[in-house]
Amino acid sequence: MKRSFKVAAVTVAAFLLMVLPLAKAHADDIKTDYDHHANFQSYNTFSFGKIDAKSPFDAGRIKRAVTTLLQQRGWREVPTGGQATVFATQNVHNEKEAETMYDGMGGGWGMGWGWGGWGMGPGGGMGEATTSTVNQRVDHLMVDMFDSSSKKLLWRGVATGDISNNSKKNKKSLYGDIHKMFDKFPVKPQKS
Repeated sequence: MKRSFKVAAVTVAAFLLMVLPLAKAHADDIKTDYDHHANFQSYNTFSFGKIDAKSPFDAGRIKRAVTTLLQQRGWREVPTGGQATVFATQNVHNEKEAETMYDGMGGGWGMGWGWGGWGMGPGGGMGEATTSTVNQRVDHLMVDMFDSSSKKLLWRGVATGDISNNSKKNKKSLYGDIHKMFDKFPVKPQKS
């Protein structure tokens, strides 16, 4: 019983060591910064400046997400002349990424005949890795908020992540990235 638990624990640990780096590699990178001297509590209206997105659909999605998140913080959108002006720039470019594939002939756990008879245990073998370079489409979104009268940058959120061939996944990723940006916004959502 102890031995099978140990084998299971080692198997799970090995699996996690292989999978967790992959999950991190495909997670979008979110960065934010803001003017620590600005009094964000004094702002309560915003307008949109130019939203430069890869498609009109994404421009609308960006506006809707930002509007919702600012309204949750007590801010109100006005067509022009808001105390803060929000701009967004989204661009897509290709980046070279290295992909490494393993042939699966390396070590692992298994059952078989050994020096001590039949049993379970670690095994070894020769493995081979092949690394190739691939072009990956990468989406870069920057959302800026400026004080409308002084034109000073108040807040910036930047998201960078791989683009999928699945448009639903890309849409979900865009909304998720904007929400993660505003998780670090100086004004927290109001309690309802």
